[in-house]
Amino acid sequence: MAEGKGVLIVGEMANGNLAAMTTELLGIGRKLADDLGEELSAVLMGGEVGGMAEEAIKFGADKVYVIESPLLKEYVTDSYVAAMAKLCEEIKPNILLMGQTSMGRDLAPRLAFRLGTGLTTDCLELSIDPDTKLMLQTKPVYGGNALSIVVCEVTRPQMATIRPKSMDPLERNDSRKGEIVAYDAGLDESAIRVKFIEKVEEEVVGVKLEDADVVVVGGRGMGGPEPFAQLEELAKLLGGAVGASRPPCDSGWVPTTWQVGLTGKMVTPTLYIGVALSGASQHLAGCSGSKTMVAINKDPEANIFKVCQFGIVGDFKKVLPPFIDKVKELKKG
Repeated sequence: MAEGKGVLIVGEMANGNLAAMTTELLGIGRKLADDLGEELSAVLMGGEVGGMAEEAIKFGADKVYVIESPLLKEYVTDSYVAAMAKLCEEIKPNILLMGQTSMGRDLAPRLAFRLGTGLTTDCLELSIDPDTKLMLQTKPVYGGNALSIVVCEVTRPQMATIRPKSMDPLERNDSRKGEIVAYDAGLDESAIRVKFIEKVEEEVVGVKLEDADVVVVGGRGMGGPEPFAQLEELAKLLGGAVGASRPPCDSGWVPTTWQVGLTGKMVTPTLYIGVALSGASQHLAGCSGSKTMVAINKDPEANIFKVCQFGIVGDFKKVLPPFIDKVKELKKG
């Protein structure tokens, strides 16, 4: 599509509510739409959307397209791509945003190809150029060691996926009014080539790593699985989650689901604490969007110190105990 108008976000739902990623998309979508003087729309797809369309309006949407079908009850690539392609070809959005989630990572590139447009993935910041009115899409490159600003000059929609927790949602406004449109995507079951068999939920005790506001990560320098108990204690005190760089996961010290990095989970916490890890580019690619980074490493030349705001040069075995005690003291006081 060579022309377009309006901002469209693809919402996701979780446990009968709008997913946190959806409210973040609505927040940045509202800002972009206001800067362009255009409308913000959302699309919600599923077997039953229920009252979540009204919630999307309260979080910033002007219009919500509701696409309900038994074929959309669970995420399946063929059905979701077909539904989104039909909607986009009809309403022709100027900007189309999704989350850098398991669904967004699968859906966005396929939809971009179907629409004949470009796509910038894993963005940390979006804005509108005041002169050209094009969307400036900022994303980490070179393993998180640099930021690149991408512009889609010719094709429409301008498409991007957003790293979770990198954008701020708007406050819920119960007085907001908007339009809800029931949209028929005309899905054909015979065109869906795969079948949903089973969903296996990851068992998580406490806060999920990718959702945590505080993440405490251990590296190869931990030396084994036992010291991770200290990280778990610290994370619990701070209301956060524990992660690891790739070597501890490869060595079997901790579960592979704890891995943070390019081949693991992407995290964007308010506070990241890296303990006994060097700061390899593979790892930094998964945490470079953290708002505040703290590093503990006995090597003053460790790469992690180049990207963190605060650093402690020292052996974690000597640093962590008083650090944990101080946190306990502050929480009591």
